[in-house]
Amino acid sequence: MTGSNNRCQWRCVRQVALPTLLSLICHTVWAQTGAESASSAARHTTAVGIYYSRGGYGESRDTRIRYLPLSHEVAKGSWRVKATVPVLEISGPANVLVNVGSVGGFAGARAAQVSASGLGDVSFSLTYEVPAWSAQAPFIDISAELKAPTADPQQGLGTGRVDAGVQVDLYQLAGPLTVFASAGYRYRRVSPFYAGLENSFYGSLGASASWGDTLQYGLIYDFRQAASVFTGETHELLPYLSWTMSPVWSVMLYTVTGFTEDSADFAAGMQLSRRW
Repeated sequence: MTGSNNRCQWRCVRQVALPTLLSLICHTVWAQTGAESASSAARHTTAVGIYYSRGGYGESRDTRIRYLPLSHEVAKGSWRVKATVPVLEISGPANVLVNVGSVGGFAGARAAQVSASGLGDVSFSLTYEVPAWSAQAPFIDISAELKAPTADPQQGLGTGRVDAGVQVDLYQLAGPLTVFASAGYRYRRVSPFYAGLENSFYGSLGASASWGDTLQYGLIYDFRQAASVFTGETHELLPYLSWTMSPVWSVMLYTVTGFTEDSADFAAGMQLSRRW
């Protein structure tokens, strides 16, 4: 597997599987296919996914989230531009936000909300791939993201405010493995609908490997600071499997297990991607 393809593999999993980055486009795994090209022409990737999570989050009833993002990425040289338009459905108390997590702070009628669905928050990101300075140097990506408040906050689908974030990803080849780490910071504006929201740091560690020419698998540990003064930090573990079906098609399956009260008890998803 080439360094560029290992880089793509980590981006795909990190961006799709973990809730804060779920709205970003999945850059699919093109390992062993020769799909990664040094050509200066723009490369396009379209992806559609489905994500489901369930958790109690300290409430008397579970919250269930269904998230279906349609995404497109344009990559040229060392730069990538991404955009995602999602459809979202939430059932349960209004104390949980997709891509944010448990925010707490509600009681009575607001916490008893049964269900809502509609357009989620549209997101955009810009990523720069830092050129490697030696054959042994790690790969480094630097990204910035902007979330547009297109989800209806009165239905519990979003905060109603613009959010922004920055992130650094590092990838290092280690024999048959690709070892990776990620660190980021999320800036959240004060929301009139969700009091107590806070800015927060997050980070991840993981490793991936290949099984034959078309299958890749890996495991990721993810940590996030509390997104609200009413809640705590989250710790999650994510195993995944990716299958490169052809030089242009790829599919990924993953599950997420949370280990704190403010994490989802269970989550799973699938992403189907097409390179153009």
